[in-house]
Amino acid sequence: MQEQPTLRDLLEFPCTFTYKVMGYAKPELPDLVLEVIQRHAPGDYSPSVKPSGKGTYHAVSVTITATSIEQVETLYKELGDIEIVRMVL
Repeated sequence: MQEQPTLRDLLEFPCTFTYKVMGYAKPELPDLVLEVIQRHAPGDYSPSVKPSGKGTYHAVSVTITATSIEQVETLYKELGDIEIVRMVL
């Protein structure tokens, strides 16, 4: 049986990489997401925010220029560690 390629195998750096962060619909969510991203990938970002059907959650999407798999993995972990975040895709 053939092994599935890992994220490391699929990406060539530098590359554009979009994070979609789902969390509770609190006004500070986009700022908290940008704060983490600025620490690891400084830049001028304009996140898009979309509410869920019932308005309980917001999805914040931000596209960065990723420079390494370590950067991508660190951002996944730290974005997921934000208290009001429920999922990072």
